[in-house]
Amino acid sequence: MEYIGDELELFQHATNWKRYWSSVLAPYVSGRVLDVGSGLGVNASFLANERVTAYTFLEPDVKLLKRTPVDTLPGTVAQHRIHGTTADLAHKRFDTLAYIDVLEHLPDPTGELQRAMQLLAPGGQIVVVVPAFQFLYSPFDQAIGHFRRYDRPSLRAALPSGSQVLMMRYLDSTGLLLSLGNKLLLRRSAPSHDQIAFWDKRIIPISRIMDRLVAGSFGRSLIAVLRKA
Repeated sequence: MEYIGDELELFQHATNWKRYWSSVLAPYVSGRVLDVGSGLGVNASFLANERVTAYTFLEPDVKLLKRTPVDTLPGTVAQHRIHGTTADLAHKRFDTLAYIDVLEHLPDPTGELQRAMQLLAPGGQIVVVVPAFQFLYSPFDQAIGHFRRYDRPSLRAALPSGSQVLMMRYLDSTGLLLSLGNKLLLRRSAPSHDQIAFWDKRIIPISRIMDRLVAGSFGRSLIAVLRKA
């Protein structure tokens, strides 16, 4: 399976953004981590922490998997690379499954999360990051294979039975306003490298403050933590 999007290259250096969402999810990441749809593998160094004992990159595109870095995590963390999907891991168990900008690419997110639940060890959790709000859906979303963007109700509707939501909130409120302005005024079909750099360096620090003021009530992305009920 070959990935059709090109946003992995665009966003791989958005380190302020990656530090932001990973800092919110950090309390829920531990033990044996499965990075589902790991892409270029750049999220590993942000997700891994002192409680992570093993990290598995799971990617259906073999070309992307070959580009996964092998020296970004501490030597105490066992690293594995698997070419495939969760359907290939029926007999394995993990403490944390990470879906970082992955569910929006799947036609059946409920079925995928149901398989994810079956891979969870007792007490394990699933951490999710998805793009937020369908009114922001753009030609860029379509070009990189997004089926949809999510809000709280639509993400909850996609959850399989037996899911317990531990946390669900929006991030990057200022970025939402920027994206809306781009869609309505600039009408660019895709962000440029300069736009991504500006957003990451200038907008994300503002969003860190604004998100607290608006209590995570809206944002460009939606994050969630799930557990078996």
